Amino acid sequence: MKKRLSPTILGILLCLFSVHKTNAQDTHFVLPAWIEHASFYQIYPQSFQDSNGDGIGDIQGIINRLDYIRSIGCNTVWLNPCFHSAFMDAGYDVIDFYRVAPRYGTNDDLRTLFKEAHERGMKVVLDLVAGHSSDQSPWFTYSQQKQTNPYSDRYIWTNDSTVRPDRFVSGKFERNGTYRKNYFDCQPAFNYGYGEPNPSHPWEEPVTAPGPTATRQELIHIMDYWMQMGCDGFRVDLAGSLVKNDPHLVGTTYLWHEIRTHFQSLYPEGILLAEWSNPQKAIQVGFMMDFIICFGNTGYSQMMFNEVGTYRRDTCYFDLKGVGNPDPFISYLNDCIRVIGDKGHICIPTSNHDFQRPNSGRRNSMEQLKTTMTFFLTLPGVPLIYYGDEIGMKYIDGLPNKEGSLLSKGNRAGSRTPMQWDASTGAGFSTASPEHFYLPVDSSANRPNVAQQENDPHSLLNYTRR
Repeated sequence: MKKRLSPTILGILLCLFSVHKTNAQDTHFVLPAWIEHASFYQIYPQSFQDSNGDGIGDIQGIINRLDYIRSIGCNTVWLNPCFHSAFMDAGYDVIDFYRVAPRYGTNDDLRTLFKEAHERGMKVVLDLVAGHSSDQSPWFTYSQQKQTNPYSDRYIWTNDSTVRPDRFVSGKFERNGTYRKNYFDCQPAFNYGYGEPNPSHPWEEPVTAPGPTATRQELIHIMDYWMQMGCDGFRVDLAGSLVKNDPHLVGTTYLWHEIRTHFQSLYPEGILLAEWSNPQKAIQVGFMMDFIICFGNTGYSQMMFNEVGTYRRDTCYFDLKGVGNPDPFISYLNDCIRVIGDKGHICIPTSNHDFQRPNSGRRNSMEQLKTTMTFFLTLPGVPLIYYGDEIGMKYIDGLPNKEGSLLSKGNRAGSRTPMQWDASTGAGFSTASPEHFYLPVDSSANRPNVAQQENDPHSLLNYTRR
């Protein structure tokens, strides 16, 4: 026999839901004023500056270059992941969220970076891989155990090893089940719950269940740890994907409104930046800023991507042929500005670690690159320069797969090569022999470098500064 809720109980539940929904809609979030005047500089830490001669960039190297970054006009640094990692996906597979990866230095080094940046009036934003860990994380090891423990529900597991829905991974585990991956198999997804759980799938828990609640609290604890050390906020990887099967963003809003409320209470000057490429949704659920990049129907690809790089196209607008269509991008940008209003900010980066640089294929002359830099730095929103774009570093084709850089859409390694500081063999990146570099440096005889452009008033570097 099916049991029915009494009218009284049903009325109470509807009332509670209405109050929760109203509170979520009526929450008044205040934006830190500094974001309005921020200019971001993204650093891929393993490729920026090596200070100890091992061929891999590190935190001390970044500290040594803070004055250079400031000289460009950038006052906020965003670091790609620097936590202890298995590096199967270049740091986006974290083993320990509370520890800096040894190849970059120590927690004290990161604390020093915060301090040195603040003394220069600059801020530092960390990359937070919130949706998953490495499969080598102790948390995931504990979650595989048959006996129930605090990590049993940290990840999404089926209750039957013979059941393997789409995006689930099987293996020889002590517990009876398969786990949900986030992207690669080595990235088990954290359990933040499901927006619309399927009753026939007992592993699909609501966001308010004990497992997702504990995961949410751990995420807040990670944020607290670094914010109290001096961090100025986070760029959240795959920000819209944490809560699964959430078409109406009810669970996602619940998650990020809780975190935004926490931030507003304890860190009113801290920033929450989404990697979503949908500012309308990102700001709605509680973020302060989001990128417009190539993910989704943003029009960014038609503007910037040509025949070379990770996401290849035959034509684009900012190219020697100039036959791309700018209308989709302009329309999308205008819609975002109209919907967001004064509730948040938009950021359109010059490029990033996942797709090609402006200097790609036919678009390779300094005059062309000045045109694209003008486009990026005069758009509405917060500017962001990916390291090396200010001197016109080139996307390097044909590199080997490095730490998961190769995707079906192309090789991301071409946008991750060592920063070119001078004309020496190692480009001023490291004192190590170039064959020991994290990635090969651009081998072009005329590769651009900072030292040469510093002394040229007509260089791209000095044009960017103006």
